[in-house]
Amino acid sequence: MTDEDARRRAVALAYGDDDAAPRVVARGYGELAERIVEEARRQGVHVHDSSALVGLLMQLNLDEEIPPRLYRVIAELLVWLHERSAGER
Repeated sequence: MTDEDARRRAVALAYGDDDAAPRVVARGYGELAERIVEEARRQGVHVHDSSALVGLLMQLNLDEEIPPRLYRVIAELLVWLHERSAGER
């Protein structure tokens, strides 16, 4: 992996009705990261850019729920997204 690929990274989370916590549904570096972001935008999913948060989430495996230590930051992000979506209506 090149230094540039290491800098380009993306993680996608999903939170289903049966999930105890949001889980990692996609993750990748470089070109794969770009495809993850493109697909999210195509689907109308907001893309949040936080290298620190992505760095933490990249440590998780696919289909792994976020750990309790990340609940608060993800909850704050979800509230922000909900408020943003409500403002766009």
